Amino acid sequence: MYQEKLQNIQDEVNHILRGKDYVVRKVLAAMLGGGHILMEDIPGVGKTTLATTFAKALSLDYRRVQFTPDVLPSDILGFSMYNSNSREFEFREGPIFCNLFLADEINRTSPKTQSALLEVMEERQVSVEGETRKLEEPFIVIATQNPTGSSGTQMLPDSQLDRFLICLSMGYPEHSAEVAMLKDEVWKQLADVRQMISLEEFKALREQTEKVFVHDSIYEYIVSLVEATRKNGLFSMGASPRGGIALLRMSRAMALIDGRDFVTAQDVQNVLLDVLGHRVKLSARARAEGKNMWACMQELLHTVKSPRS
Repeated sequence: MYQEKLQNIQDEVNHILRGKDYVVRKVLAAMLGGGHILMEDIPGVGKTTLATTFAKALSLDYRRVQFTPDVLPSDILGFSMYNSNSREFEFREGPIFCNLFLADEINRTSPKTQSALLEVMEERQVSVEGETRKLEEPFIVIATQNPTGSSGTQMLPDSQLDRFLICLSMGYPEHSAEVAMLKDEVWKQLADVRQMISLEEFKALREQTEKVFVHDSIYEYIVSLVEATRKNGLFSMGASPRGGIALLRMSRAMALIDGRDFVTAQDVQNVLLDVLGHRVKLSARARAEGKNMWACMQELLHTVKSPRS
């Protein structure tokens, strides 16, 4: 039953985002795992469309903010305004009070505004003027950022990068997918995206994800992979324990999407780069050898013994 619902969601999103099945699958897994998603790519490849389509298919209350250098924390979190009738200050909620928040081009805004999201992403709460307000569950952030070095951008701090469960890149579509997109004029069909499940059904799917069985050998495997990033000479900065937690959550979600109630080593391997790639830094040795993050993660998988599935 769960697998059919999850497949229907993917089919609905894939109808709009042609040729990006693998990205859709992992974004859905991150949402089921209760995490936030960072999309790093050039403008115009469908990152905003991805967020909008998922919001409609999953019945999520959706807000979008275009991050620019002049956006302030109060523009995101909200602010208090004096009401002359009641003679009291009233809090006006910012766009962050929703189920799915799209932070578009997050690396174009100031570090102060970027840091305003830290508490929200980790604690699911907003603190303004000494008062803390809880956000309703589910709460998911999808942030997009232009590639490092693009005009008007600045790197996100490591502490904020670590709050994202996964980091993905959509890339350009395949030739046939782009032709189909033009022929079908899919950008006109966004308003017709169907609601595939209710908000309560989505919450139930998240609860089911947490029940997926994990064998002791898989726990050992996840920790060994994370520890290897700290000891392997390919990385100058390894992953924190939060990276291991993220691997566990994503692996469980991938298992559920595949229709299983248990995690395999392959589930962990399939999301290793997406989960740890933005949490570690390549060493000077790795760069001198001309290795990119993908190659280093593949070497990691070869050096850490995998349990039998």
